[in-house]
Amino acid sequence: MMHLDTLKSGFVPPESKLVPWNQWNPGLTNDELTLGQVKETLPGANPDDIGFMVKLLENPASPLALTGAVSLERHDCIHIILGRGLLNQDEAFVIGFTMGSAGDDLSKLEEFIFKKVARHLYPTNYRMTRKSLKAYQLGLEAAREMGTYKIYNFPFENYYHMQLSELRKMLKVNAARLKQIYREEQAMLPDTKASKRLPII
Repeated sequence: MMHLDTLKSGFVPPESKLVPWNQWNPGLTNDELTLGQVKETLPGANPDDIGFMVKLLENPASPLALTGAVSLERHDCIHIILGRGLLNQDEAFVIGFTMGSAGDDLSKLEEFIFKKVARHLYPTNYRMTRKSLKAYQLGLEAAREMGTYKIYNFPFENYYHMQLSELRKMLKVNAARLKQIYREEQAMLPDTKASKRLPII
């Protein structure tokens, strides 16, 4: 398995897209790489495979989209900024962080709706467990604490040339604080695959 935390510098070859989606994990020790370089390593996903209920709440084009809904391309970039893989627990944290960055624009009702629908109505492959929803809550709180503002509106597609260190600084995403939060997540959910590979060092 290729893990980007092992890279020192330079471009990551597109062949790394052969890494299975459930093993891809960008980590946080990649400051010198550009967003585009890391995005090149992301295993491809077919938008048609995304379930209807997921699109209904998370696609910004949906009339019922929740606050913080974001395009798939930008969602992938947020995974990279936060150093998270693609397992459901990772997805939960990323979605929580994205929604949490809305600040007061996100209502308690929307949080409740997301948790209920993601827990009970999402397709099996996307469904959130109680454990995953704890990661979602951590993500909400992390974005609010850091003061990251509406990350879902940031035009990542115009910044593929920029190093991740600069992007994180611009977005008020503190990697050192994220590692502390991930240690809390690991202590809270010690036995999950996602927790065992969190970038805590």
